[in-house]
Amino acid sequence: MHYRPLGRTGIQVSPLALGAMMFSSFGNADQKEVDQMVARALDAGINFIDTADAYGESEDMLGKALLGRRDDVVLASKFARPIGDDPNHQGASRRWIITAVENSLRRLNTDHLDLYQMHRPDPQTDIEETLSALTDLVRSGKVRAIGSSDMPASDMVEAQWVAERRGLERFRTEQPHYSLLDRSIEREVLPVAQRFGMGTVIWSPLASGMLTGRVRRGQDTDLRRTRLFAALRDERRIEAVEQLIPLAAEAGLPLTHLALAFVIAHPGVTAALIGPRTMEQLDDLLASTDVRLSDELLDRIDEIVPPGTGVGRMDQEYNTPPIESAALRRRPVGERSAA
Repeated sequence: MHYRPLGRTGIQVSPLALGAMMFSSFGNADQKEVDQMVARALDAGINFIDTADAYGESEDMLGKALLGRRDDVVLASKFARPIGDDPNHQGASRRWIITAVENSLRRLNTDHLDLYQMHRPDPQTDIEETLSALTDLVRSGKVRAIGSSDMPASDMVEAQWVAERRGLERFRTEQPHYSLLDRSIEREVLPVAQRFGMGTVIWSPLASGMLTGRVRRGQDTDLRRTRLFAALRDERRIEAVEQLIPLAAEAGLPLTHLALAFVIAHPGVTAALIGPRTMEQLDDLLASTDVRLSDELLDRIDEIVPPGTGVGRMDQEYNTPPIESAALRRRPVGERSAA
């Protein structure tokens, strides 16, 4: 396993990171199997594990699986997604961040996080308040580095400027979605991350399972019927998959290996999260670590989904809230032109 710098943090991480979202009641709730999967990943050279407080029992299960091996891992978690029904148990306010990190540390059975990430932007909270609270966590030793996730490029730049001008810790990483089906971050997000020396950790490089080949044209599977993944029913995405499957076969690769190798080949990408539910899935994904794509193969991928473009969006992606105040989108009455 070759390791890469996580931005300019000085931390070295594996190009495949273990995503722990499936370690829960909606994935795999068998603690013994989770223990075995974590051990298998670490033994294979993965040293980077990512979870979140919003992933059900994931932090609890991961904390148990890492007993005796915590120091071998760059451990990351996230905050900001709603936890329960209390309106203040979410977002990026100082009030919630201080509570959320203590809860995560307790569940993970550790005294610090190597990376603590804002799971989604919080338009209701001033970014200076968020960075100030996170700075205090870094200075207290509870957090080693901080990051963002699904943040638009313009917000990434603003956060960097605020940190510099206020003397605060800055976001050292960004966790965006990126896959063969959605390359939109190649336009701005990845260049901005590179400009500011940020590491990037890609979530769902297999596009919620579409790039496993399990979702095909004309099929009506349980995976496609699930309410949570409407993108799996997007015919544009299915058509792209139908073109990628024979391309992978021609290259002698499983589609999963083509998808992962494509993502981690980008010079602006640090690591890609794999989120296996079973040991069989984990072993398949681990086998992709040595795959390298030729320029010819990358050119043919570009013909299917051109650079900087995408076919549809993931349901879980952050969408910029609509403008609700008319004052923000209309001129004052006296300045309007006559019809």
